[in-house]
Amino acid sequence: MKNKTLATWLTLLAGPLGLHRFYLRGFYDLIGWLLPIPTALGLYGIERVLAYGLDDPWSWMLIPLLGFTIAACALNAIVYGLMTPDKWNARYNPQAPGDAPAGRTGWLTIGAVVCALLMGTTVLMSSIAFSFQRYFEYQVEEARKISQ
Repeated sequence: MKNKTLATWLTLLAGPLGLHRFYLRGFYDLIGWLLPIPTALGLYGIERVLAYGLDDPWSWMLIPLLGFTIAACALNAIVYGLMTPDKWNARYNPQAPGDAPAGRTGWLTIGAVVCALLMGTTVLMSSIAFSFQRYFEYQVEEARKISQ
């Protein structure tokens, strides 16, 4: 039986690697195999910042991919954590009764939802701020080059 608390924490902590998808849907889940791609591209963007500095245009295009992937996984963790036991068991434990213990919401599940709210909003706002800042700085630099 698929445990809601475990799935919520797995989504929050290892979601960008797709592990929660494998836990819930098995190894044949395509999205689970595709999730590490934007994560790896975002990490590559961080490597580019360390190597070439903040003025590298590829880095400010790649880094938000990591942030948006983490934020999407945090949102997914919130959805899993707040799902009713009946709906959880109907979707992920169809052979179990609606009030099976695997779908119940406990304090650890609520803790995961709170952590997902904190981490997801922080990462999402940071990604948006970083990408807009880089975009507008790039536009100002290009306007300066044109006017000279």
